[in-house]
Amino acid sequence: MSESKISIDLESYPPIFRQLNIQTQRFNDQPVEESEPIPIIDLHCLNPGELGKACRDWGLFRLVNHGVPSTLLSQLHEHAKRLFSLSFESKQKIFTTPLSYLWGTTAITTSGTALMTGLQNIHWVEGVHFPLNQLSQFQTEDPILASFRLVLEEYGEHLGRLATTLFKAMAVELILDPEESKSHLVESTGFVRVYRYPLRSMANSPWGIEVHTDSSVMSILNQYEVGGLEVLKDNEWLQVKPIPGTLIVNLGDMMQAISNDKYKSVKHRVRLNKHYERISIGYFVFPDEGSVIQSSKYRPFTYSDFRAQVQQDVKTLGFKVGLEKFKHTQASSP
Repeated sequence: MSESKISIDLESYPPIFRQLNIQTQRFNDQPVEESEPIPIIDLHCLNPGELGKACRDWGLFRLVNHGVPSTLLSQLHEHAKRLFSLSFESKQKIFTTPLSYLWGTTAITTSGTALMTGLQNIHWVEGVHFPLNQLSQFQTEDPILASFRLVLEEYGEHLGRLATTLFKAMAVELILDPEESKSHLVESTGFVRVYRYPLRSMANSPWGIEVHTDSSVMSILNQYEVGGLEVLKDNEWLQVKPIPGTLIVNLGDMMQAISNDKYKSVKHRVRLNKHYERISIGYFVFPDEGSVIQSSKYRPFTYSDFRAQVQQDVKTLGFKVGLEKFKHTQASSP
């Protein structure tokens, strides 16, 4: 499906996104490779060896024959567009607990802090956080959000199935202890983040989200028509082009630790588009809060430990350090 331009309603964006009008500004960013030899994994004939190779070499792959109806994928996109087209003030009202509305940041605990920290420190992205295990209890009088909730619940069931199936195959390939690995990926931890990225001409940076790794076990992305995702492979940045009907799976920090660094938590970023808004829908899933990750590379830790350390590092250092904080330190020889 080809991209189609959409009209931009500035009132639908957070106030800080409306402050710039720099369409003539040029950014000195390096172009990325046009080719993308990204591994393709077919869920219908899932081969642990092929899956393991993709996880070791890339930390990312394109998933086909995943069983998520194409009509559902397009419905998600259309519902997301309607939600984001509402005025900023309306979105602040309807996105109530347990949902979280965020802009200028990817951390829900600091949503809106970009308004205080200034244009130099923000991410050029607007998003909504949907905890899937709480959606059935969520009540809203807004018909657009109510309809989207139903579609998301159906989508969440599909994504939980995909994540569980893929993780079981990874556990087989890594020869993980079956009982121990059961708590390393738990469907009830899954949530969906729906992101909207503005036109590049609205921002003072070419990046919607700068270089990072996910903290999850794995993330599953539906980026639909408009691309922008770039991944680091062998010190080169590659575009991950949107291909209708496929999903992108990338591994996070928890999977790298669980695999004892055999698999990689892939570094990625999102580039803003010059002509089109970009909407992406990401699913993230984690270990059980108390599940202890044991490996020779890291001291034992839980996801709760990891999350607390990340929050502390962001607060004190301004960025996420991640797994480096949990690596075993080598004792000096006497």
